[in-house]
Amino acid sequence: MNVALVIERTEPWRGGAETSTQQFMQHVLSMGHQVEIFTRSRLSPAPGIKVHTLSSPARTRAGRTASFSRAVDRRLADADVDVVHAISPCLRADIYEPRGGTVVETIARNLALRRSGPGRSLKRLANRFNFRQRLMLDLERRLLLRRPGPIVVAISDYVVRQLRTHYNFPESQIARIFNGVDPDNTEEARRAHNRREIRGLYGIGQDDLLVLVVAHNFKLKGVPRWIEALRRLARGTTLHLRSLVVGRGSPVRWQRLAAAAGVGDRIQFTGPTRRIAAFYHAADVLVHPTYYDPCSRVVLESMVAGLPCVTTRYDGASEMMENGVSGFVLDSPEEVDELARRVQQLADREVRLEMGRRAARAGQQASMRRHAEQIAALYEQIAERRAAV
Repeated sequence: MNVALVIERTEPWRGGAETSTQQFMQHVLSMGHQVEIFTRSRLSPAPGIKVHTLSSPARTRAGRTASFSRAVDRRLADADVDVVHAISPCLRADIYEPRGGTVVETIARNLALRRSGPGRSLKRLANRFNFRQRLMLDLERRLLLRRPGPIVVAISDYVVRQLRTHYNFPESQIARIFNGVDPDNTEEARRAHNRREIRGLYGIGQDDLLVLVVAHNFKLKGVPRWIEALRRLARGTTLHLRSLVVGRGSPVRWQRLAAAAGVGDRIQFTGPTRRIAAFYHAADVLVHPTYYDPCSRVVLESMVAGLPCVTTRYDGASEMMENGVSGFVLDSPEEVDELARRVQQLADREVRLEMGRRAARAGQQASMRRHAEQIAALYEQIAERRAAV
């Protein structure tokens, strides 16, 4: 089967949706399907993948996105493909998989970052001039309100609720196919080596409690809330506690915030890495007090690696956890005292090792291979339906 995959940008360093798409494509190819990818990114050729790079001379982000949308529509009109699978909104999509969640929910949760009424009002005003956001919202609305509409793949129940709440989208056209990650098959000797290496690199003792944060958007993923919790832990306990924040973006603002909170010596910002599994192996706990994640790869990857996690109900990956058994789920990222209390509980070695074992067992259900197989079954359904017409 020949599949057209539409995603505006595909570079894995951009975030979880792009990384997931790369892994997903490899599994689809291994099943014998052909993939034509329509993107603005320049990809190296690979067996089984035909790349259509649709670049644009536009100077603004909104202009480049608009140009890409128009170009995709033109190309797909004549493309010899069996199914159109869109990650980015595409009006010709047979399957729409909003890996970043719906645009309308993304806007709402970014507003929730503003803790004051005036702050939210200013953000709403700024949104009026965010032309790319307005364009993406318009494309999504046109696609989801189209009749007949596409099949929408929801990577968590959280995304299912978004479709119901914001679009009253028909249940019959929603396929709940939970997000997936590849397994962590690292041998124990290599895990131990990674633990020693990473901790030694950042001057962290082998017996220190190492709390990991992995994020690119530090504010949205709750890094300020973690700094608040870290301050409370530092004052209220005698824990030998250190923290690493892995991800791209300037750390200067957050380093200043940590210094002002008196914990500047306990938290380090490492920048991005291509060895994220080594950081999971080095850490004792992962905290992800996010304001918004349709289904966090970071949390799923850390669970698969056997790392106990603390996240929020605004993360679809929390649906994989039994609260208090295979992880901790906060009602809100604003629950800083609760975040600190849960990390304090995980300072007990036996508690965190048992929770890590249970997290690993739960995480086995979140397989990217399983995710790809279920979507491939949708491809077959669409092809059979067309053949019957």
